[in-house]
Amino acid sequence: MTEIGVDVAVIGGGLGGVAAALAAARHGMTVVLTEETDWVGGQITAQGVPSDEHPWIEQFGCTATYRSFRDGIRDYYRRHYPLTEAARAARHLNPGGGAVSRICAEPRVALAVLEAMLAPHRAAGRLDLRLRHRPVAATTDGDTVTSVTVQDEETGERLTVTARYVLDATETGELLPLTGTEYVTGFESQDDTGEPSAPAEGQPLNMQAVSWCFAVDHLEGEDHTIDKPDDYALWREFQPPYWPGPMFGLVAPKPHSLEPVQRTFEPHHDEEFNRRYGGGDIDLWQFRRIIARDNFVPGAFRSDVVIVNWPMIDYLSGPVFEVDDDEAALHLEGARRMSLSFLYWMQTEMPRMDGGTGLPGLRLRGDVFGTSHGLAKYPYIRESRRIVAEYTIVEQDVAQALRPERTAKPYDDSVGVGSYRIDLHPSTGGDNYIDVGSLPFQIPLGALLPVRMRNLLPAAKNIGTTHITNGCYRLHPVEWNVGEAAGVLAAHCVAENTTPQQVRHDEARLRAYQKTLTRDGVELRWPDVHGY
Repeated sequence: MTEIGVDVAVIGGGLGGVAAALAAARHGMTVVLTEETDWVGGQITAQGVPSDEHPWIEQFGCTATYRSFRDGIRDYYRRHYPLTEAARAARHLNPGGGAVSRICAEPRVALAVLEAMLAPHRAAGRLDLRLRHRPVAATTDGDTVTSVTVQDEETGERLTVTARYVLDATETGELLPLTGTEYVTGFESQDDTGEPSAPAEGQPLNMQAVSWCFAVDHLEGEDHTIDKPDDYALWREFQPPYWPGPMFGLVAPKPHSLEPVQRTFEPHHDEEFNRRYGGGDIDLWQFRRIIARDNFVPGAFRSDVVIVNWPMIDYLSGPVFEVDDDEAALHLEGARRMSLSFLYWMQTEMPRMDGGTGLPGLRLRGDVFGTSHGLAKYPYIRESRRIVAEYTIVEQDVAQALRPERTAKPYDDSVGVGSYRIDLHPSTGGDNYIDVGSLPFQIPLGALLPVRMRNLLPAAKNIGTTHITNGCYRLHPVEWNVGEAAGVLAAHCVAENTTPQQVRHDEARLRAYQKTLTRDGVELRWPDVHGY
């Protein structure tokens, strides 16, 4: 075992972790950044989820560094890929032309841009990046984290990190139980939160489904059918009681109305197809497409490349954390096998528009992620452990129907902004979608401060939201903003010899910190825009 000491330890290298590390290093801190997989970037890279963003993202509503990240993706394609002249000239180039985002791109390109953003700080010796390292232990002294131990997943060696501030940017809030930090999971009760969408009783193991995403292309006339999974029949017949049929089907509920809706999956269709059958999340070929071959010179790509992250692979059989290791491993394997079974169903039984069944030309593109099993490196985690915070964001703060002012609750201690519908996928406790219109919101500093711990800060999806409001605070630009705000806060507290709690509760300190955020390009308030 070895030991190192730094100003700021960022445990977890997803979008929030990267943003936190960049922010702390930019302000002169020495930083250790650890990541469980061999890729930084979390949901946009290792988990294979193109960026889910709000409608105004190209104009406002994100931090300057997140915008630099997005611009970097477009620049990477312009610099290295054989784009058509029209695509190259497009100001808002969308390499995949996906409907879910204005910038659907390959995970490897997002990874390359993130690594480039980190590179100057690594070269200067301010940032020590440790990939394939997972937190396994921590020590505390009263309300202070004194060390975190991470384990190298390849060698088994352990590294103990001491730091002035420790930021938990793990996908599931791993540091919270390790440090004894108070936290919640799953559904809180309506008595606890007053939220109309909350249940009468708390359900801590009732969490949003995880999804093990994968990428496919389609080569007409070829057969790329995978071996039939041993448990295929089980998944082929799986149907939750609230679902309109087996989950392996193209009919699924519309999230906000729950009415059954027919989806389509037609490779390489033309624009007339969408006019006839509908686009958006109806058209699954285009919805999360990350390479649109028509954006590139003829012959550059034989096929579009599409990410499968649809309701049909939402794993509902149990949570992947807050249970013992054996059960967690069982559910992770279940999610993986469900996705492989769904691919086999698509290749062999999926109804086609021409009346036939199956698309054997669908090719599993494990090379998109560099995995031997063909799926993403890590399942898509929608919900984390969440700190018991000085301020907890509730549905009443952001839901359109509950805000006659037509604006979300304003926070004097805002550290950023975000916007998305309250979008909760079906859950492990048997709930269907919960989908609620919401208003563009702020991120309150109080939601980043644990009620007791002094030097531990959340930097991902583990802030003080509820199960309900996590549904709109869990998206890419918000996670980045949370991480950046936490990284700037840690650096500010080290430099000013103060604490996060003092910053929030002393107006002069709060304004000084917010001034730093604003100078860094963090937007603290929204212009006059509407909810959706």
